[in-house]
Amino acid sequence: MIVAGVMSGTSADGINVALVQIDGGLGRTKTTAKETAAQPHLPRFKFLAHAEYPYPKNVRRAVLVAMNASQASVADLSRLNFLLAELYAKAVLLTQRQFGMEVELVGCHGQTLYHQGKPAPFLGVKVAATWQIGEGATLAARLGVPVVSDFRPADIARGGQGAPLVPFLDYLLYRDKRVGRIVQNIGGIANLTVVPRNASPGQVLAFDTGPGNMVIDAVTEQLFGKSYDRDGRIAASGTALEAVVTQALCGPFFRYKPPKTAGREEFGREFVRDFLKRCGRANSRDVVATATAVTARSIADALKRFVVRRRDTFSEMIVSGGGTKNSTLMAILANAIRPLELRLRSSDEFGLPSEAKEAAAFALLAYQTWNRQPSNVPSATGAKSAAILGKISYA
Repeated sequence: MIVAGVMSGTSADGINVALVQIDGGLGRTKTTAKETAAQPHLPRFKFLAHAEYPYPKNVRRAVLVAMNASQASVADLSRLNFLLAELYAKAVLLTQRQFGMEVELVGCHGQTLYHQGKPAPFLGVKVAATWQIGEGATLAARLGVPVVSDFRPADIARGGQGAPLVPFLDYLLYRDKRVGRIVQNIGGIANLTVVPRNASPGQVLAFDTGPGNMVIDAVTEQLFGKSYDRDGRIAASGTALEAVVTQALCGPFFRYKPPKTAGREEFGREFVRDFLKRCGRANSRDVVATATAVTARSIADALKRFVVRRRDTFSEMIVSGGGTKNSTLMAILANAIRPLELRLRSSDEFGLPSEAKEAAAFALLAYQTWNRQPSNVPSATGAKSAAILGKISYA
């Protein structure tokens, strides 16, 4: 089955479409005698193609305004939900035409406007909440195939944080009998998946480590009028303010134990405003360099605090996401994890382009849902049980 995965990240820079071939993996089987839980058969997964489409500038502006907004127009939010579906449909159609393929199923993550994985008081009741927009019914009608969307609520309903959901793909692609691996994605938010050698699904750990490109992009746009720091050139011409990096990494999120998730609620407008205030009148290039260092160092700190002290042996770190294009960020990260003796590799080496990974993950999750199979990883999200994720819209 050819499945399209559609992803819009927290950076809100546009739409990623991945086309993958997925087959098999149906039914359940028992694990080893030491395991008590059932484990799904793993499907066969093959990456086929990938394309990216930037949001129109006015749409990106509307999305950024809506994210974590203290006040918003209900009418505009509803319109944005349907508008994004039209853009997603156009992106899938263009990708099909470009590569001469026809998809049979679509998995659409949508655009996250709000994510609060942990319950908090609201009207006298503690609730967790998440909201991704991009109307699945519209997408299915335009494409003429079923669409699976709204993946996160099913995990939250079972006591999980609704994220991260990519670990199912990480386990499928990177598990190895001899090698323990840490899989690090650097999108708007940075998140990692820990896959111990010869791991069962219940041994997989995953969590958000902090900001990925989000803070870097925000300060670059404010100070230089550019949507991102291409190749990390601005950061490379500056010097990180060590005192500011240290202050930023003392924030409460970095001390929380996994499972934990983050978004613009933690590292959006308010965080950037405080970050710029701490930087004071520093050279603008130094400010971008400092934001870049915060991302790299927060990843390394997360590894030291929550991963490498575990008994498992890890020898490889596989990186993916838009952050891999920032050579300055990657250089700082490589230096920060050098004491951990991890070999730094790219997901491209395993046949999956780094920028396509998250979209490909939601194609896989859609396939699981279509076949009534669970795809959350409770040890990663904190859910009490496995869950079949998403809602199906029929053509």
